[in-house]
Order: sequence, then C-alpha cells, then structure tokens
Amino acid sequence: MAETPNLMSIGRFSALTRLSVRMLRHYDSHGVLVPADIDPWTGYRRYAPHQLIDAADVRNLRDVGFGVSAIGALLDARGTPAWTRALQMQRAELHEEARAARERVSLITRLLETGDHPMSITLTRTTVPALTAVALRGTVASYSHEGELWGRLMPLLAERSIAPIGACGVIEHDDQYVEHDVDLSIFLPVAPGTTVDAPLTVIELPPRDCLVARVTGPYEQIAQAHDMINARLVEDGLSPRGDDTLASRVFNVYLTTPDRVPGDALVTDVCRPLS
Repeated sequence: MAETPNLMSIGRFSALTRLSVRMLRHYDSHGVLVPADIDPWTGYRRYAPHQLIDAADVRNLRDVGFGVSAIGALLDARGTPAWTRALQMQRAELHEEARAARERVSLITRLLETGDHPMSITLTRTTVPALTAVALRGTVASYSHEGELWGRLMPLLAERSIAPIGACGVIEHDDQYVEHDVDLSIFLPVAPGTTVDAPLTVIELPPRDCLVARVTGPYEQIAQAHDMINARLVEDGLSPRGDDTLASRVFNVYLTTPDRVPGDALVTDVCRPLS
C-alpha cells in the first residue's frame, strides 16, 4: 500500500476537530466521515487535512440537533438551496422548542410562587356584545403559529382599505384541543355593511352569555385561564354552549397586542360561550 503523506491518526484528528474518537468511529460506521485511509492489517484510521472542514460541519450540524443520517445528506447538499432550507427549518424548530421551554419555565414559576391561580387572571360572567367582523380562516401548525394568519390578513385589509373598529381576536373551530393542524379564524371588528371578497369573509355574531377570563401578561397563561373557566363551570353547574354554530366556539379577544406593548402588559380575554 502506497503511503499518503500528511495523514493524521484518529487521536490527532480527534484533538483538532473536538470530536471524540468514539464519535469519529460512529460517523465512520454510518458513512458520514470516513477516514482517508484504514490500515487493512491493524484497522488504524487515518484522516487527511481536508477532512478537518468536513469534521467542523459535522460537529456544527450535530450541535444544532441534526441526527447522523441527516448530517450525511446535508454534507452532500452543501452550497445548494437544500442546505439553506434545511438549516432554516431547523432554526424554526429550535425557536418553537425554545418557546415551549419558556412556557414550561413560566408555569413552574407560577406554581412555585402562587400554588393557585395568579392575580393576573380574573374571571367574570358577562354578555359579550353582538359583533360584525372581517375574518380569515386557515389551518396552522399549532396554536402558537396563529401569527401566520395575521401576516396574511393585515395586507389584505390594507389593500381593501378596511379599517377595524375594535379589538381583534381569534375563534377556535376545532371541537377539541389539537396538537397540530389547528383550525382558526382570526377577526377584526368592522362597521356593519362592510363587504369583502375571498379569502376574507364577514361574520355576524349575536350577543353571547360568556365566562370571560381576562389574562394580563404573556399568552402562556391562556391554558391556565381555561382551567379557571372549567373550574367555574363545575362550581356553578354551568354548561358550555354546544349548538355547533360559530357563536358556540371558544374565542379570544386581544385588548392589547405584542406590536404595541411588552409581553407583561398584554391583556387578553379568553371567552367560553354558555348555553
């Protein structure tokens, strides 16, 4: 076998790349980072200098959460749109994981500090006035992706010179809480007689008797607001409206929005129509 100059032992390569010998062997076995030379008699692995670049990409891809099979495919896609798309999708997923982690930390903090419902949520029974609104209905990946619908709605309103006359909100169409593919309608109150074209619709809702949990602070408290509403339903022997009309759906009204106030100053009414 001809000698290849400048090859490095696996130990030396490990020290330079900050990848353990165990992981280098793992990547070799999966065809991701194959040594430039393997001695047929001893099995010693040796790596070429140019593989230092590959090793850096492998480590970085691993550290942002890609598995070994994805890393192998991405190494082949370097410099192509597929590489960029994969990184963008992974970034979005990590943002979502970070948001979910913040929610869990916030919940733990509330449980430690209060052990009960915080003063930032108040519950009342009230009649929500009749409403005329422009709405956009769509399916999003999860409840936290509602902003995608707002990103579509606002330019459509601007194009049509439609001016809202009250606080915006969202209606949940699903009969149950779902973990993905959430069916929502976002809405903005408008003057009666307003007309629109697809994909927008005008909805007319009657006055409704509702339990309303007013949440002051981040949206992460909305789940707890539903807990408070459910407890009141049981305590007072009340029943949610269940006629399967739009007027029976749970809805939120955003009295302040993140584009105008910081998270701790958000005010949201979580509304459950009653029968």
